Amino acid sequence: MFCRIAARQTPADVEYEDEAVLAFKDIYPKAPVHLLIIPKRHIESLARLEPGDAELVGRCVLVARELGERAGYAERGYRLSCNCGPEGGQVVYHLHFHFTAGRR
Repeated sequence: MFCRIAARQTPADVEYEDEAVLAFKDIYPKAPVHLLIIPKRHIESLARLEPGDAELVGRCVLVARELGERAGYAERGYRLSCNCGPEGGQVVYHLHFHFTAGRR
C-alpha cells in the first residue's frame, strides 16, 4: 500500500516530499497530528535494514524534526515511533515512522 502512495498511484494527504522520503496524514489518526513518514524505496521493516540504509533512516528522522518545527511542536514535543514485526504492532510491511503530536 505505501509503495503505491510513494509512486502516487494511491492518493494521500501529503505533508512533505523529497527524492527519498514521503510524509502523509494517517487515515486513522491516534492524535491531533498523526503523520506517517516513509522511505520511498521499499524496506519491509526495521528488521530488514542493512548497513547501507543508515542514511535513509536518518533522513526520515530529520524529516520528523522538520515536520515538528513546521507544525509548531519543536519546543512542546512530539513522538516518533516505529513498530517492528507482528508482536511489535506492525500492520503495514513497509518501513514507516509514526509522527504524533498535540496530546500528552
